[in-house]
Amino acid sequence: MQERMEHPDEGIGLRKLVLYRDVVLTEAGETPAQPARRASVAAVIRNPWAGTGPAADLSRQQERIAPVLARLLTDRLSASLGGVGEIQAFGKAAIVGTAGEIEHAGALIHTPYFGNLVREYLQGESIICFADARAEAGETLVVPLWHKTHASTRSHYQTISARVCDAPRADEIVVIAAASTGPRPHPRIGDRMTDPVVTTESLEVVPS
Repeated sequence: MQERMEHPDEGIGLRKLVLYRDVVLTEAGETPAQPARRASVAAVIRNPWAGTGPAADLSRQQERIAPVLARLLTDRLSASLGGVGEIQAFGKAAIVGTAGEIEHAGALIHTPYFGNLVREYLQGESIICFADARAEAGETLVVPLWHKTHASTRSHYQTISARVCDAPRADEIVVIAAASTGPRPHPRIGDRMTDPVVTTESLEVVPS
């Protein structure tokens, strides 16, 4: 499901917000013990640094825009999944248009002005998994997720695909927050905290 949501510009050049939700009802012919709902929210904004060159200082706009995005995206993400308490895994992403630098995407998602606030609003503790790219409008970005408080919980390693059909335009950036209410369907490959120690010396056969 994809839907547009109207919202004031907030002074950040906001053109559109897009919400995507899904739920896996069956996997391998069976209903998962804990069917997870997943969602992503994308904000399409004007790139404040388009055409500025690689020597441009990104910090001023970063401090102004990123916190607004963190609030906008997490409010809608938690509302779409039944509240912050329902969210178990999270991730973030950005796609910068072709008139921008990949650093412009990083400036909005790879700093405390976004990441720390997303973590706080969604009551997480883990480092937030991410993806970023520079691309034409309509590019699909696969956003990785993992558990918001227990990063070693392998059952919650999963992805969600995010796409805005008409963004980013050359002078835009798409910023995405994503989350899941549970693990992959039928998780059963163990946990990093309880894994045995595996090295080349511990294995009886190591392919050459």
